[in-house]
Amino acid sequence: MKLEELADKCSEWLRGSGPESDIVISSRIRLARNLAEFAFVRRANAEEKNSIAKLVRSKIEIAMDGHELVYLDVDRLSDLDRQFLVERQLISRELAENEGSRGVAIDLTEQFSVMVNEEDHLRIQVIRSGLDLNRAWECIDRIDDKIEKELNYAFHDDFGYLTACPTNVGTGLRVSVMLHLPALVITREIDKVFRSLQKLNVAVRGLYGEGSQFMGDFYQVSNQITLGPTEHELVANVSEVVPRIIDYERRAREFLVNEGEKDLHDDVSRAFGILCTAKKISSEETMHYLSKVRMGVNLGLISDVEMVTLNKLFVHTQPAHLQKLRGHELSVTDRNIERANYLQEHLLPKHNQGPTNDPNSN
Repeated sequence: MKLEELADKCSEWLRGSGPESDIVISSRIRLARNLAEFAFVRRANAEEKNSIAKLVRSKIEIAMDGHELVYLDVDRLSDLDRQFLVERQLISRELAENEGSRGVAIDLTEQFSVMVNEEDHLRIQVIRSGLDLNRAWECIDRIDDKIEKELNYAFHDDFGYLTACPTNVGTGLRVSVMLHLPALVITREIDKVFRSLQKLNVAVRGLYGEGSQFMGDFYQVSNQITLGPTEHELVANVSEVVPRIIDYERRAREFLVNEGEKDLHDDVSRAFGILCTAKKISSEETMHYLSKVRMGVNLGLISDVEMVTLNKLFVHTQPAHLQKLRGHELSVTDRNIERANYLQEHLLPKHNQGPTNDPNSN
């Protein structure tokens, strides 16, 4: 499979069809697993990493027989291809930047992937649209059971699944929900909300997980601990916290509409106008303005722009995606020009009414 084929598609989790999808972009569950017969990845030599990759690939193909999967040797991909997979949330930045034999098995609907030789020997992840953690857990639990029948996981009767990082020991489970929270950012309530979450054993990360920056008002909320509670308890904990954040965001949006509808509409209109008229635009600017437009669509301030289009643009205007879609590598300046063109290709034909395209109109 050529990655260009993926670039033209909209990932299933971006379709905005899941519960609470006006605020919750996606639900993701990840399991960290290691093989009992091998040293952890950071202690393994090149030969051992190669053996792990070969073994896991063969066993995944057996375990997931009947699923349409493609396996990619990440170490053989170009930097651009690796960045493309990171932007698409199919691999982590760590897997992209690691050395030695490593790979990823991808479900062609992009609802799950299995990373090989990341921080742990296996990182299994399932991602679904909207707030859908229970179904995500049921899916990944089935996948994990199938793979465990083929591989001997490192497991301790007292500590549970053994992992390279102590914070993952136990269940090896990371439950995360990606939320779009522009109103909390605008009202400057976001820090207050997140400070309150620290007491509930949840962490807040950026768009691409641990260590990544907050971009486009997207935040990932996930469990902090994996040892002690059961998998169901960890899923339930995050499932209980996220509705509170959704409620805070909805209240903030209501406040913005009630207290300053004209200012809000003007802000959203200007953002839309810039996206539709700019001759060149950076990825950071694009994320910023798309965030405002996405909120505007959800509040009914902009019509004739589909949510799936906006969700897709957040990913497809990232540097690697843009170059894949255009079929060749681009300089930063050329990317900024092509990004502006791409935005207008997808926004202008859909726009028959709503705010003006002129960001400076009165």
